[in-house]
Amino acid sequence: MPPRERILQAARDLFYREGINAVSVDAIATAADTNKMTLYRHFSSKDELVAAYLSDLAAEGETLWDKAQAAHPGEPMAQLRFILREVSRFAADSAGRGCALANAAVELAAPNHPARRVVEAHKKRQRERLVKLVREAGFAHPERVADELFLLVEGARVCVQSVGREGPGSRLYAVVENLLASAPKRKSLKAHTA
Repeated sequence: MPPRERILQAARDLFYREGINAVSVDAIATAADTNKMTLYRHFSSKDELVAAYLSDLAAEGETLWDKAQAAHPGEPMAQLRFILREVSRFAADSAGRGCALANAAVELAAPNHPARRVVEAHKKRQRERLVKLVREAGFAHPERVADELFLLVEGARVCVQSVGREGPGSRLYAVVENLLASAPKRKSLKAHTA
């Protein structure tokens, strides 16, 4: 594996397991079987490395939307359920540290930190895609339903870290299914699905 990829993989493992602020550049270089000079050749600063790590995670998160579309082309409700089921599995299977992007947002409080901007852009993009998909699925109040789903998902990810896999986060899919069943649909869509 090339040095840049080794550095990113080592950073990913260490940042997730120990926290961004707790991990030194020396520790990353050692875990990547390289040295600081090589690390700085690929990343001008730890902040740049953190931003690259989070950008990679955000890009991985984006693939879930593509998988949902491929599994259920032209079926927005099925795509929505697919995404929510996968996110729920994450909560159930997680190693206990929750969402790496949410963890980074907590650790990187400075609004001008380059990695913080990556997290904010990703979460904003996720919300926008969720609103669009909820609208396509025919809900009467897509922004409200999407925000409720978004809050449930984010809350479940935090619960995994704070109370463990057996906590409320383990019931995420059942809770979102109840929300989807009770949220009003647009009248024109109800006539087609009845």
